[in-house]
Amino acid sequence: MTRKEHHVVPNPNGGWDVKRDGAKRASGHFATKDEAMDYGRGVSRNQGTEFIPHRKDGRIQNPDSHGRDPNPPKDKN
Repeated sequence: MTRKEHHVVPNPNGGWDVKRDGAKRASGHFATKDEAMDYGRGVSRNQGTEFIPHRKDGRIQNPDSHGRDPNPPKDKN
């Protein structure tokens, strides 16, 4: 089973996009990363997907799981 993901990525023409993994078009375009993060996190929670924000250089920054993560973090008890 492949995991479903939503990404916040920089748009080459400026601003930030929220894209579903494998989608050709963005589901939303925003002027600021904060706006894209708010929208993307809401969509990810609603659809139960992995939420993966990227930095301007393309590197992943603090991913968050809203789905059935096959490798969830272990409890620290």
